[in-house]
Amino acid sequence: MQSLIPKIESQLSSLRVPITLKLPDGRQVAKPGSRVTLAFKEWSALAKLATRQVGAIGEAYVEGRVQIEGAMRDLIDAAVGLLPDNPAETTTHWWRRLQRRARSHGSHSLRKDAAQIEFHYDVSDDFYALWLDPRRVYSCAYYRDPGMTLAQAQEAKLDHICRKLMLKPGERYLDIGSGWGALLMWAAEHYGVDATGITLSKNQHAHVQALIEKKGLQGRVRVELCDYRKLETDRPFDKISSVGMFEHVGSANMSTYFRRIHSLLAPGGLVLNHGITSGQLDYKQLGAGMGDFIEKYIFPGGELLHVTHILRETAAAGLEMVDTESLRPHYARTLWAWSDALEAQLDEARDVLKKSGGRQGDNAERILRAYRLYLAGSAMSFEQGWISLHQMLSTKPDGVVEGHDLRGSQSVYPFVRDYIYK
Repeated sequence: MQSLIPKIESQLSSLRVPITLKLPDGRQVAKPGSRVTLAFKEWSALAKLATRQVGAIGEAYVEGRVQIEGAMRDLIDAAVGLLPDNPAETTTHWWRRLQRRARSHGSHSLRKDAAQIEFHYDVSDDFYALWLDPRRVYSCAYYRDPGMTLAQAQEAKLDHICRKLMLKPGERYLDIGSGWGALLMWAAEHYGVDATGITLSKNQHAHVQALIEKKGLQGRVRVELCDYRKLETDRPFDKISSVGMFEHVGSANMSTYFRRIHSLLAPGGLVLNHGITSGQLDYKQLGAGMGDFIEKYIFPGGELLHVTHILRETAAAGLEMVDTESLRPHYARTLWAWSDALEAQLDEARDVLKKSGGRQGDNAERILRAYRLYLAGSAMSFEQGWISLHQMLSTKPDGVVEGHDLRGSQSVYPFVRDYIYK
């Protein structure tokens, strides 16, 4: 293991943020002005640092084999210097693609999708409430004005989606993967729609049910504990949104997902898909072990596809893309806001997880450590362009739309986009 030290010292010399290493035998490798310290309890974890396996270092931290001292922003700045220029792994061999597709098929049954959603979203409502905005919007905010707070930017995002969908009073509106209900409530209260949400999270379902009763929206807003593949309706919806959802669908089920949206949408209607996309055309996951870390501790079964792949599946299902917008910089800022909020109340977050009982209570420290790295590391990934975020607005053009003098393959989408921003 002594041979590792010169190699690691060479790596540390190039970092823009100096760090100090505490070795398992008590020695230190220190750099002047260091603001971050990594204390290694095992030589095996130090070996991962030598090979730039940042994800494995993250796993060692979660499992208590490495300790981190210092601010999370400084740690992430140091991590950027330890990574390859672009750690987004690409897949070129046909057998790799076949292997990936087979894995996707096996990871996204109805039962497994429900279990994977429970693993992430049912950690603890109170834990998420500590670092999300008051509406608990767990997706990219929209900083329409640079001076906005997180809460203001999330409300701007909710309204941005509603404006893009041209929501109108009385329209039947579906939100797939409705989370803690912020978009459902915003659409019902500000645009007068008849809103339906579906989720696989039991915690979120209960929270939204309580919100509906508290706000007196029974009859106009409803939420179902239901998979998108199993949703039954007596007539199609005028408008559909899906926010932070298709990342969980899996590449093998993407065609099923968009065909289902097509069948649920009324002729001439609009659907907005808002989700995380990959930064590479032929993409497997983030390299240097980061993708493996997220799969194990945060989003089991999650898959990222390039925006061109999403749009190809959209078109194959008979939906026409009319507007696509990248919000990548917005998500970097959103994630840093979440990270900063969590870092400011670590002790309270730890107590909340311990009190929640079950898996969360037994693994409170591990969950907290994983989320610290996940939020800050994801912010870095969006900043670097390794992953992205797109809103894709599509129509179901299908002949004459009732009440409109439109012929052929048309929809109610206007000829210009001024309506979104005015």
